[in-house]
Amino acid sequence: MTNARRKLILVRHAKSAHPDGVEDFERPLAERGRRDAPAVGRWLRDNAYAIEAVRCSPALRTRQTWELAGAHIPAGPQVSFDERIYDATAHQLLSIVREMPVNAMTTAIIGHNPGLEDLVHLLTGESVELKTSAVALLSSERAWADADESWTCASTFAKPRG
Repeated sequence: MTNARRKLILVRHAKSAHPDGVEDFERPLAERGRRDAPAVGRWLRDNAYAIEAVRCSPALRTRQTWELAGAHIPAGPQVSFDERIYDATAHQLLSIVREMPVNAMTTAIIGHNPGLEDLVHLLTGESVELKTSAVALLSSERAWADADESWTCASTFAKPRG
């Protein structure tokens, strides 16, 4: 049995705009978000190594965040847009973690609060504030399918800025 560590990266979307008459799901990134999202990608490149699988909310601001951040990730990961991430609770996000590809060692979820903060708390027992463009990097020796409360106590948090 290997003790290789799996890495789960949680990224809150970059700062979004609030245009009049635009539904929440279709809100685009604000200027600051368009500056910060590439900084997230550079941080991921330098700290998370090879991301193999990404699950992203299909909301416009999360898709744009990934587009700008993912451009900095080498060896493009397998990306899918999962409607369950939008407005998800921690337990709904946990289901997505448990479905990550068995052989993937590093995966990411690009999503929203409060679900991401609640998922960090569920998996680590730590209460954190994930502002826009924040990254939580969690690691565990346990399989994705075994993710549950206290899955890990190892975590790194960052707030890359452009």
